[in-house]
Amino acid sequence: MSKQLSRRTVLQGIGASLALPYLEAMNGWTAYGAPAVAATPKRLAYFYVPNGVHMQDWSPEEVGPGYKMPFLLESTLSKFREDLLVLSGLTVDKARANGDGPGDHARSLSSFLTCRQARKTNGADIRAGVSVDQIAAQKIGQATRFSSLELGIDKGQNAGNCDSGYSCAYSNNLSWRSESTPMAKENDPKQVFERLFASSGETSASLKKRDNIRKSILDVVGEDATSLRGKLGATDKRKLDEYLSAVREIEMRLNKSESNQIPAPKFTPAESARPTGIPKEFQDHCRLMFDMMALAFQADLTRVATFVIANEGSNRNYKSIGVAEGHHELSHHGNDKAKHEKIKKINQYHLQQFAYFLEKLKGTKEGNASILDSSMLVYGSAIGDGNRHNHDELPILVAGKGAGTLKTGQHLRFPKDTPLANLHLSLLERMGVALPSFGDSTGKLENIGS
Repeated sequence: MSKQLSRRTVLQGIGASLALPYLEAMNGWTAYGAPAVAATPKRLAYFYVPNGVHMQDWSPEEVGPGYKMPFLLESTLSKFREDLLVLSGLTVDKARANGDGPGDHARSLSSFLTCRQARKTNGADIRAGVSVDQIAAQKIGQATRFSSLELGIDKGQNAGNCDSGYSCAYSNNLSWRSESTPMAKENDPKQVFERLFASSGETSASLKKRDNIRKSILDVVGEDATSLRGKLGATDKRKLDEYLSAVREIEMRLNKSESNQIPAPKFTPAESARPTGIPKEFQDHCRLMFDMMALAFQADLTRVATFVIANEGSNRNYKSIGVAEGHHELSHHGNDKAKHEKIKKINQYHLQQFAYFLEKLKGTKEGNASILDSSMLVYGSAIGDGNRHNHDELPILVAGKGAGTLKTGQHLRFPKDTPLANLHLSLLERMGVALPSFGDSTGKLENIGS
């Protein structure tokens, strides 16, 4: 018989601590001492892709549970069909010009989670709105070590003009703590790892010392882990071993990426300070970040996260899948069939990375369900077709059952110009945040679940 543990139990070592995943031996307390709302907490995360998608191969024709998955969804997410809600007809009106002229890319990223019109400025007087993830974090963030986690693949910046007179802050940031304060995303896997698993008292000097001798965090907390293992039942021992193995694997991949990192361009002084540890290949980078987000959920380090797969307007090329042209350049396809095919390949590639993350969560059990079952993961863009720069008929998916509160396995179509804010409001309610409205919402979405 295993000894009952508190959810706040962590493995301790000199200069490091390691939060634990949910174990059967734990009672109903969170990792940091606050009473848990439920044995399996809900998670809310948002994943953004830029430049729209090839909507002809995204949007299902049929509605309801019997819909046929279009090419982009069927080729990447078919095994998760029963875990998905495909939502059509949603709109981000505040990404439209509304009298402000060009700047669709900047408005798209900044309004996707705020549903507020960005002030058109390339100076310091930026103004957007509080994002839905931060509203959730303000409500439930005290229950975890980190109220929220902001990740991305591209480096962010908040100064300069990035899109037709709009500050770079708008096209580089998805999450906003206040109307004028974006939450900077982290794109260096090493920095994310140290943030998640270093103890709160660990200094930069001790981090550097541990890094220099390449000592694993598992070596540091090893004695505590051995002691805990002796108190666990067979199932919990297996869960603990799987979790520690995942942490070890990430450390090994981080060490490998440091020896194979992207060199800083010598002609750009600002890039010389780029953090180390970023893999050269997009897929390696993306999956390493997804693995750490999965561990953060598993260890209940946070329940709210955002992930920017690429900054809005990104012109990254994807030579590894045979696309040498830039993404933004291709998105202005002018109905050229060859460009359409290349955009589809990029869209498919992005969805494959998301599918990798879903597989991680679906395979990680927490009580009688998986972490995916307790999650609500929104994937999409505030641009529909990149050539048209339209902000209605958006590509929006929700993955995960929200602990039984979402009726997945179906495609729903909403009336024209239904605000995306209605989805945000509906998911906030499921996270225990009751608001009369959010952004430009007109109500909650119907038929998505209880």
